[in-house]
Amino acid sequence: MTKINILNMKGFLQTVNACCGAVNLLQPDGSKENINKKYGIQNELLKRYIQNKNHLKLSLDIPAPKDYMSIVFFLIGSANN
Repeated sequence: MTKINILNMKGFLQTVNACCGAVNLLQPDGSKENINKKYGIQNELLKRYIQNKNHLKLSLDIPAPKDYMSIVFFLIGSANN
């Protein structure tokens, strides 16, 4: 599980959609929901992001190491901007 704070939602979603495998959003009840190329879910996350004044905290489970690293590298890069 990875807890993240998103400051650039557009870039985050582009990175998620470039992943080969699942990018699972961990729900408060413990269930998982894949957000990779799930545009309805992504639109809801975008609404929450905007309501929260352009930041959003999420918990993710990213099974594929390559996908995990892509998201981590994006987050590191976006923190420096």
